[in-house]
Amino acid sequence: MNKTYETLLLTEQDHVLTVVLNRPQSGNALNTQMLTDLVDLFSELYVDPAQVRCLVMTGAGEKIFCAGGDLKERHGMSDEAWRRQHALTEQLMRHIQDCPVPIIAAINGAAFGGGCELAVAVDFAYAAETARFALTEVTLGIIPGASGTQNLPRACGVRRAKEITLTGLPFNAREAYDWGVVNKVCAPDQLLNETMATAKRIAQNAPISIRQAKKSLTMATQLDLSSGYRFELEAYYRTIPTKDRLEGVRAFNEKRPANFTGE
Repeated sequence: MNKTYETLLLTEQDHVLTVVLNRPQSGNALNTQMLTDLVDLFSELYVDPAQVRCLVMTGAGEKIFCAGGDLKERHGMSDEAWRRQHALTEQLMRHIQDCPVPIIAAINGAAFGGGCELAVAVDFAYAAETARFALTEVTLGIIPGASGTQNLPRACGVRRAKEITLTGLPFNAREAYDWGVVNKVCAPDQLLNETMATAKRIAQNAPISIRQAKKSLTMATQLDLSSGYRFELEAYYRTIPTKDRLEGVRAFNEKRPANFTGE
């Protein structure tokens, strides 16, 4: 992608788009500008992923992935201004849910409040050993409003999610792994390398297949088994008339890597 943003750093290599939340002086907190930038980015990806086959999201610096909503900006906000800003959060969560390409978070540090909600909103996440997580909203007189009460139970179960959310207490990377919040814990200096290795592995596969599989997997927790299987079959049959399906079978028989084009 060729766009530039005030609060995001974008780089693209080998069909993997890396998105860095870039407000290190403010803990990479989600202010109005960053929410606006993220909504625009994911809107663009929904309309046309172009050559992007996987996305990696991380935070600038080594200590904080995302500190959540920018409470300095929110200090003194009117109810109406708060609601208007939160509408951007709602748009962002819907765009993340609908993003056609897989999203992996590389949690390089603290992921509190909205940062923790981002960590469980993406398809899956790797975390540095030094990362910490918390949903702190109840300590501020609100509740999670970026799908946290929906995505966290899907990651770690309802009872654990209630404990995390109702206490507002932080938990560490090893606990996050044990509870299913993250898929892998990495040494801090290897986090991005290991996340990128997985992203590049995904990006090597057939793009249409990846998108269709992601859609079907997302529905697994939203439909009964019979309806989910019908959805899977609709997604499956979309792959049959593709050039990539022919290329995949041909490459297998010719004992060579497939060259997928997304067609």
